[in-house]
Parts: sequence; C-alpha cells; structure tokens
Amino acid sequence: MNARVLSLDAFRGFTIAAMLLVNNPGDWGHLYGPLAHAPWHGWTFTDWIFPFFVFISGMAMPISLGRRAALGDDKLRLLAQTARRAATIIAIGLLLNWIPAFNLAELRIPGVLQRLGLCTLLAAPIVLWWGWRGQLAWALGLLAAYAAAMLLIPVPGADGIVRTGALLPGQDLGAFIDRALLGEAHLWKQAKTWDPEGLLSTVPAVATQLFGVLAGQWLLSRREPGEKAMWFMVSGLACLWIGQLLDAWLMPINKNLWTPSYVFAMAGWAQLVFACCYWLLDAMPLPLARARMARLAKPLLVFGMNALFIFALSGLVAKLLGFIKPDGQHSLKALLYAPIQQLGLAPVNASLLYALGFLSAMYAVAWLMWKKQWFIKV
Repeated sequence: MNARVLSLDAFRGFTIAAMLLVNNPGDWGHLYGPLAHAPWHGWTFTDWIFPFFVFISGMAMPISLGRRAALGDDKLRLLAQTARRAATIIAIGLLLNWIPAFNLAELRIPGVLQRLGLCTLLAAPIVLWWGWRGQLAWALGLLAAYAAAMLLIPVPGADGIVRTGALLPGQDLGAFIDRALLGEAHLWKQAKTWDPEGLLSTVPAVATQLFGVLAGQWLLSRREPGEKAMWFMVSGLACLWIGQLLDAWLMPINKNLWTPSYVFAMAGWAQLVFACCYWLLDAMPLPLARARMARLAKPLLVFGMNALFIFALSGLVAKLLGFIKPDGQHSLKALLYAPIQQLGLAPVNASLLYALGFLSAMYAVAWLMWKKQWFIKV
C-alpha cells in the first residue's frame, strides 16, 4: 500500500471541512437543522463529525503503530511515543480552552482534543498487544460495561435526587462523576452540571476508536480493493442496523452520552462515507476516472494533510474573533458579519454564508501549507 492513502486523507479532509462549517455560523440562533447538534437524543449531520474524527484516528493506528510493531519495533517504546503524542494533543486542547480568559479556576478540563488524546492513549496498548479478535472483544466489552454502569448504578443528579438509569442532562452517572472529580467550574459552561466530553463517556469513545482500528486493519489487508470497498459498505450497513436495534431496546442514540447505539450508528456512517471515498479514489478499476476524482477531491485532500493543525487554528481564530473588539464595543466577528447581514438574505442564509467564508479562509491557510509542503505532525 502507498505511504499515503488518498481516500483516508479525503475522509479526514471531509470531516475537518464539516467541522469548520458547523462550528462557525454567523449567528448560533439561526442555523439549518442539520448544522446543529441534536438537542439530546437522536442525531443530525453535525453529530457525525466528532465520532468521525475518533474513527479516523483509529484507522490510522494500524497504518502507523500496528505496522511498526509488526516489523519488530519495541512495543513499549511505541507506547511511550504514543503517550507523548496523546499528551501533546491534550495539552493543545487545554490551552485552547484557557484562551482568552486565562483563568485556571474556571478552565474547562474536558474537550474535543482532550478526548481524542485520551482515546489514542487508551487504545494504543490494545492495538499493540491484541489482534483483531481481542480488539473487537475490548470494544464490545467497553460498551457493555458502560451501558451496565449507566443503567444500573444509582446516583444523585444535579438536583440532588437519586436516580437509577437516568439518561437526562446532568442526571446520569457520567455527569455525577464529572461534577465529583472535576467540579462544576471546570465543565462545559453552557451546561455547568454536565459535559459532552466528560470522563465516563470517553470509555465508549474508545470503542469508536477501536472500530476505526478494525477498519484500518481491513484497509491494510491483501484483499482486492473492490472487495474491501464492498465489505466496508456491508459492515457499515450492519453497524447502522445494530445501532437502530440498540436505540430501540437498550439506550437511545445520544452524542452527549456517547451511548452504545450512537457508537454503532456513527461507526456505520463512518464506514459508508469512507467506502465512497475509497472506491472513488483508490479502488475504482478505471485509472483515468480515479485521477479525475482525485482532482475533484483536491480541496478535501488539502484539508486532510494538516487536519489537526487546521482544527486547532480554527478554534483559536474563532475565539479571537469573538474576543477582540477593535472599537471597544463590537467584536471583530460582529464587524465582519454585519455586511453579510445587510445583503438582504434570510437570517439562516446569512449565518451560513459567514460560515462558508470562515471555511474558505481556513482552506486558504491549508492550501498555502500544502503548496509549501508544510505538514505539521504531532
């Protein structure tokens, strides 16, 4: 297999582009439904994005970590290198949360990058010391343990009432653990009593990463590309079916709780989207058609080559746009958004146009880095 898998870069690029779009509207009060998270149970297009990042991180592990272990590299040394990388990702996430208030007393400890780092750290020894059967067993075991704990352990909710199996905001076991270990001051400010990237829900997120690992191992197999693409589709549909069964009979699909049904449903969608990328860019038996698709997918490939850097940069830029007030009264974002609001568009379209402008600006940075061959690795 080539050192770079075009379809994986494109899949990563699609995910980062979608993240930029949904995270940066002109007005959070005016959004198209698919560009907002589901209020609680259920899912939207936006709820694809974070698990896709985790799944992609898992897919990359056999390509890098697993292959090096198979070639005889010391596993403990590989684990230490992965731990350093995970710690760096977590540190970047904490730094972004610290900016611009620079207040440690109210620093939000959980976050997207923090969860990505923890998932990588926890999945690494499973990838290094277990084969695919063991990895699958770990993933299913983590989901079973999480579901049992969430449904069977009674805990006091944010209102002090003890409940068993409550899957409501601030009332579940994960929210109780976050309040007890982290404190309300260090949780998501919009909720205060719970956090969508909390500690306990990181456990099923590790299962998402392990499903990505299994997909990455299938990608590395010696099977014919067309067969690989077909089985990505079959497996994706099977995961969607399992997710719907679990949604009906065990726990609802819920991104904030990262329920087992959500894990399977999002792993299913991730495989289906990746299968399309893989067929079009790597598996299609017509070389000229593949080359044409690669040209069409170039923006996604450009984003995918520096995804982590663009993710962090976009978060920093968005914070600064909201914090800097050139005239002492209006934020820089408000000043940039005002001309768009005056175009006479419907508010939801003006909000979307601002998001597309932000996406374009980040693409310009990614394109310049790609042109200069600046690829930032952690």
